[in-house]
Amino acid sequence: MGIFNQKNKLKPAPQQIRVEKVVVPTKPRPSLTPNSNGLRAPSSQYSASPRLSPNPRLSRPKSASPYPSSADEKRGITRKRKAVTSTPRDSPAFFGDDSESEDEDNDPFRKRSRLSESRSIDLNRKLRHKKAFGDHIRDPRIIHAADIASVATKCPPIHGAKPEEVAIELQYPSRCKRERYELVWQKDKIDAVKDILSVVEHVAETYLTDDEAKPFIDHNASFRRQMERAISEKYRDVPGFRAALQNYNDKLLELVENGTVTKNIDQIHHIPPSLVSFILTQVYDRTVAPKVEMLTKYEMGSDNVYGELLHPFITKLLVDQTKMTSDQVFIDLGSGVGNVVLQAALEIGCRSYGCEMMENAYNLAEAQEKEFRSRCLLWGVAHGRVTLEKGDFRKSAKILEKLKEADVILVNNKAFTSALNDSLINMFLDLKKGCKVISLKSFVHENKTAINDVANSILDVQHYRYHENWVSWAAAEGDYYISTKK
Repeated sequence: MGIFNQKNKLKPAPQQIRVEKVVVPTKPRPSLTPNSNGLRAPSSQYSASPRLSPNPRLSRPKSASPYPSSADEKRGITRKRKAVTSTPRDSPAFFGDDSESEDEDNDPFRKRSRLSESRSIDLNRKLRHKKAFGDHIRDPRIIHAADIASVATKCPPIHGAKPEEVAIELQYPSRCKRERYELVWQKDKIDAVKDILSVVEHVAETYLTDDEAKPFIDHNASFRRQMERAISEKYRDVPGFRAALQNYNDKLLELVENGTVTKNIDQIHHIPPSLVSFILTQVYDRTVAPKVEMLTKYEMGSDNVYGELLHPFITKLLVDQTKMTSDQVFIDLGSGVGNVVLQAALEIGCRSYGCEMMENAYNLAEAQEKEFRSRCLLWGVAHGRVTLEKGDFRKSAKILEKLKEADVILVNNKAFTSALNDSLINMFLDLKKGCKVISLKSFVHENKTAINDVANSILDVQHYRYHENWVSWAAAEGDYYISTKK
């Protein structure tokens, strides 16, 4: 309104918007160093696992395994694939568009998992399992996913799956019978769809060259992409998922039978940490997870307290810091359910020993070791010899004898009493020179005692800090020590 409430005859000029085009320079992509044989070089990168509860044995948001999933582990890799998200009811395979650039696809040696320059190659390590590629189809005698998660175990089928469409089978990179799955989903059970998609990814990335892997994991047209689309919320095409899975099974079996897979395995000398983690997770989810409540029974204030060092931590210790090789000996004193013993045998290929006196934990370790052997056959990979002993490691004749041969010893002595730690120092007198002892408490302290004087005279101690979420009992950082026998 104008002065004295008169109508204003003046109109404001319309606003003008100026549009300018600005060219934003793109970031240079990291160079990818091809492997001489054209295979994906297994990565030794690791990252801390997603935040876990202080007792992940009782809380299982993603998997009952103490290991981070392969998807979590790959967060540290520059090139990222689509994330898989979970829903309260249906199979969690919902996917968006890939963001990978075309220029990377033109590189015939494009690596989704790359060998860390710091990792030395153990040329003596032979990965191919001698029994996995014979003339006849072998029965690996695994615990099938369908034995754990199925309609029979009261897991509902995924949305859109008819009763006759639930049962499926999955081919692995070996001449072994396929694993049985059912297209069901229930919290705290094996997720069939996610498990299958992960297997396809690991097979392509570890066992195949870039060109051979394209039909399996190319993000525009591949078996994995067809499965992702079929099971997505938009389509809910269970027959389409089954058809893509069958095509994957047939193609992989063809590559196994014509010798492609064995030729490729013979050219690599270690297993990517992501695949190590995945295989161990499969073992754990089929053996320990259904009976995890057994691990909550221990005596407070005693040496028998259960806790685990998680997969990235062990990779850091055995691969990066102690630089173990397949011709060495690893011993875990107080080995629990055997997680680290199995990881050393698989990731390093060394002889691996464990000793555990808690009956429930030892029984689960035996179950894991049996499934571990079967799973390694199924995956076509050889592992180091595993030996598990039941009882007090201070009194085990075999363990006391093997300590003299040990190259690396792990002692999770975080909750050990002073008396037990003192006994360990006396046991270390017989270690060979250069043997490394990994512990969560130092055996050499500032306060001088007779026992401490012994430790100080035989051990050179280095102090380190582990990352968040690298142990099962806490999400925070903490101390660990690597002592070398003088």
